[in-house]
Amino acid sequence: MTAAGQTVTVYVGTYTKGTESKGIYRFTLDLASGQLTPAGEPAAAVNPSFLAFHPNGRFLYAVNEISDFEKVDKGAGAVSAFAIDAKTGALTLLNQQSSKGSGPCHLSLDSAGKHVLVANYGGGSVAVLPVERDGTLKPAVTFLQHLGSGANPKRQAGPHAHSINLDRANRHAFVADLGLDKLFVYTYGAAKGELIPQEPQSFQTAPGAGPRHVAVSPDGEFVYVINEMALTVTALRYDDDSGALKEVQTVSTLPEGTPASSDYSTAEVVISPDGKFLYGSNRGHDSLAIFARDKSSGKLTLVGHQPTLGKTPRNFAIDPSGAYLLAANQNSDTITVFKIDRATGKLTPVGSPISVPRPVCVRMKL
Repeated sequence: MTAAGQTVTVYVGTYTKGTESKGIYRFTLDLASGQLTPAGEPAAAVNPSFLAFHPNGRFLYAVNEISDFEKVDKGAGAVSAFAIDAKTGALTLLNQQSSKGSGPCHLSLDSAGKHVLVANYGGGSVAVLPVERDGTLKPAVTFLQHLGSGANPKRQAGPHAHSINLDRANRHAFVADLGLDKLFVYTYGAAKGELIPQEPQSFQTAPGAGPRHVAVSPDGEFVYVINEMALTVTALRYDDDSGALKEVQTVSTLPEGTPASSDYSTAEVVISPDGKFLYGSNRGHDSLAIFARDKSSGKLTLVGHQPTLGKTPRNFAIDPSGAYLLAANQNSDTITVFKIDRATGKLTPVGSPISVPRPVCVRMKL
């Protein structure tokens, strides 16, 4: 249950180059009605395609998905730090640092908020940047370059680190590399921001699967990776002591009998706050796959599919209360709000899609 009048602040990262977008857009979500309302002017940023909050809620971080950061670090993108106004939610740029690789597309923070971890898709690398007490970023202290190629010569000629997430215990980092068909597991040294390779504990997906994003179950015992090219989700049992991953199941994100199409790919995977359901986005098919999740075995059972009422659903997010899901339809310039049925996991659209230019990432905070 949510209190009457309770709201959530919503931030939307976008693509700005070649579009009308100005940067990071801000909205207010009413938890009683599901109404999404614009809140102030966008914060200026170049291709802020993925966002992450500091654990203290006072700062927001964004990748700048570019390849030449102010001519300072040729061939690299950037990470931007913003202060969040406690009353209005408005963003103020604090500083920027190089991501150390081209095309950064994903970032996360450790549980203490001491480091930002960033994945560089174009560069096929990952980096760790220290966070100062005032929220500003220092230059990267760790950089790891992936090497190799995958089964698909067009999409996997080299490494493409697509996401980086920490486990619930803050002990290991998972890096999904689409180019190598591999989910890397690194030991995370929280004190210094180290990423220590644990090659035997890496997980190799099916050839040409293209692992993209990761979701960790609320109890920390299971890891789910959505495979962009194969349009599947792989469930893995996780040992947080050793970092070992063991496959439990791989399921399709498309309805049974759907004809193959080169226009189809997956994007995001999210587990509901109560751990009962898992959702995955299908681009081209323009839907969200809904799965019931067995908490003891980690296995998924298909519930159904919900059209996103827009084109190319990229990222999506569930509000902290677990009441609503917001889907970013990148190629129709809209965000659709869905009410979540907590018993079945099914989704019901709320009102009409909201206009946002080239939305890529949705993040929410109370």
